[in-house]
Amino acid sequence: MAHSSSPLSTRIAARLDAAIDPAVAAFAEKLARDAGAEAVLFYGSNLRTGSLDGVLDFYVLLPGEQREKIWPLVSYHEREHDGKVLRAKVATMALSTFAEAASGARADTTIWARFVQPCALVWHASEGARDRVIAAIGAAAITAARLAAALGPGTGTARDYWQALFRATYKAEFRVEKAGRENDILAVNEAHFDGLLPLALDAGGIAHSTDGERITPSLSAHERRRIIAWWNRRCRLGKPLNVLRLLKASTTFEGAARYAAWKVERHTGMPVEVTPFRERHPILAAPGVLWALRKHRRNKRS
Repeated sequence: MAHSSSPLSTRIAARLDAAIDPAVAAFAEKLARDAGAEAVLFYGSNLRTGSLDGVLDFYVLLPGEQREKIWPLVSYHEREHDGKVLRAKVATMALSTFAEAASGARADTTIWARFVQPCALVWHASEGARDRVIAAIGAAAITAARLAAALGPGTGTARDYWQALFRATYKAEFRVEKAGRENDILAVNEAHFDGLLPLALDAGGIAHSTDGERITPSLSAHERRRIIAWWNRRCRLGKPLNVLRLLKASTTFEGAARYAAWKVERHTGMPVEVTPFRERHPILAAPGVLWALRKHRRNKRS
């Protein structure tokens, strides 16, 4: 794990303090207060663009032990701001479990791969909580860099290694993104990844040499085999874990009916009334909504 005063941690702390729209910060604080959180992370395309449209993505990190065996708990929230409705998808889990997953100690393949990408710490309960988040994000970068070095070429540019990493992690998960998604991640987050790999390799104790833009990690055959074996175990569990999380979300996704109604109207123009029945039983209500949508599209064509 990166030391609190390491160049990697210094860089991460600066990135986590990125300027955030006050409306996003207020939303995060409300979520944190309601949940009794230690910290809230903001990530996703809205972080990059600064837009308040669409759905804001938050991770709410709680004190204490993990409450659910299958995490995170996903929920949907809405908040009024200047006459506009802000929408958010919120993942909630214990900070301790988040940190373990970021370090690669869990079977999970999502946390460290997600949070080696840009995020912002939009709320924290204390400086101690902030330090723990910085350490966890640093651990995510080290975990990702270690695997990138093992999966990538013997020598190459930082982009070559990040491409190898994200290509592997997307393949391991039950995802719907098109092929080549790893190139999109690197293209839109070029400034974030610029110079990150050498810092993460240094913090992870992985020797490497550089020649201009080219990096050559010094991994022994034994160390490479050990990292690949670590990855293969997680790779085998990636899709089953994703399916379990989807199944859990289908029954525990708080606000699922409102989220689905908004998505349907946004993409098709068909308003969907969120009735008490649909709020309580979104899965049972889905066939009726799909039937109405089919009629709506047929009427639009005629």
